Formats: sequence, C-alpha cells, structure tokens
Amino acid sequence: MTQRDEDRAPLDTEAMQRVGGSLGSHPAGLYEDAQGRRWYVKTVESPDHARNEWLAAQLYALAGAPTLHYRRCRAPDQVATAWQTLQRSRLSQFSAAERAQARHWLGVHAWLANWDAAGFEGDNQGVAADGTVLTLDVGGALRYRAQGDPKGAAFGTRVDEWDRLRQDPDNPHARRLFADMDAAERQAAGQVVTALPAGMVQACVLRHGGTPALAQQLLARQADLAHRLPG
Repeated sequence: MTQRDEDRAPLDTEAMQRVGGSLGSHPAGLYEDAQGRRWYVKTVESPDHARNEWLAAQLYALAGAPTLHYRRCRAPDQVATAWQTLQRSRLSQFSAAERAQARHWLGVHAWLANWDAAGFEGDNQGVAADGTVLTLDVGGALRYRAQGDPKGAAFGTRVDEWDRLRQDPDNPHARRLFADMDAAERQAAGQVVTALPAGMVQACVLRHGGTPALAQQLLARQADLAHRLPG
C-alpha cells in the first residue's frame, strides 16, 4: 500500500518552527509542527523535481521497499519526510544481516534508476529503531539526478542500473554493497519488481502525478529487468 498523505493537509513550513539546519547538499531544515512532530524539509531545484521525488517514494512503497515517511508540502518545490532517529546512518556501520536487508532492494533501485541508492558517502541507507533498513532519500530516482539535473536520455527503457549499481567503480559504496550478491539474492531482488502487476504500476504513477508515458516507460523497464535475472 502506498502512503495516503495526499488526502491530508500539506505541510506549511511558514506555520512551523525551524529547529535545525540542513543535513545534506540541498537547502533544508528540521521543522516542528504545532503537534510537536518533526519534519525534515528540503527545497529542491524545481516543483517538477519535488513531484518526481514524491512519485518515486510512492513507487518504492508500492514495491514494499522501506523509505522515510514522505509528506506533501504546500510549497511546490519542497519535499518533507518525518524525522526519525536512526540506529545507523552509514553503510560502514551495518551488520551483515543489515547489509543483506539493503541488498534485497537492488531491483527497486535499478528499476527506478536511483543512481544514488547507496549515497555519495554510503549515507543513503540507514537502520531505523526497529531494525528496518531504510533508503533515506529517493531524490535521485526516476527522471532527475539527486542534485536536480534531468537525466534525459540516460533514463530510458533499459535497466542498465542492474549492472552498474553492482559494478561501476565510480559508485563505490553501491558497488561494495551489491557486487557480491549471489544468483539467488539477485533473483529474489529482481522478482520484487517483476512480480508487480502492470495495472498497479500504472495506477500508482497516474495517481501520484506521473504521465501515461512514464507509466509505459516503467513497464518497459520492468520487462527489461525480467530478462536480466539469473536463470
């Protein structure tokens, strides 16, 4: 099930208290609402980039891949996630079991072209208080790079990320995380995506601001990924 935050009032940072600063490269801050809940809010390059990240989060949720809890914002170029205290916030801190959890979502990262799945410093994977491994930021998925540049033709119908996340020396933290996955692990990770019904993918994309063309592109990527699985 995807989040239903679109049915709730969007967050208005103008009516909230800023209680902390940015933790990354985007202009951002930690905000507290009237109920005492805290939200990490970043301002991205454009409203379209914000919509792209929101949609990516919903597709992660559709596939069952844990992320931070996203919430819509009133400002169209803002992205908000509920603040969580993490047990671990770097891949270098992960146990073997936690690394195995993280590897299970390789297929989702590849399908959605999240080049930043592991993070520039291994800082895009974390462990929640209950032991769940989370992807901490999905701003580099789908049509935009994490810093906001459009991917253009680099985001097509081929899921070359399936190999690149495991092999690219220019993405060292992803390579160290995914490179040693055996055939059974790769098969299980890919089937997370290939098992998604086409109608559910289309409905998720259209419901959360995507276009019919993007829905068809993701279905083509799903089919391409199926051909790449072991066996």
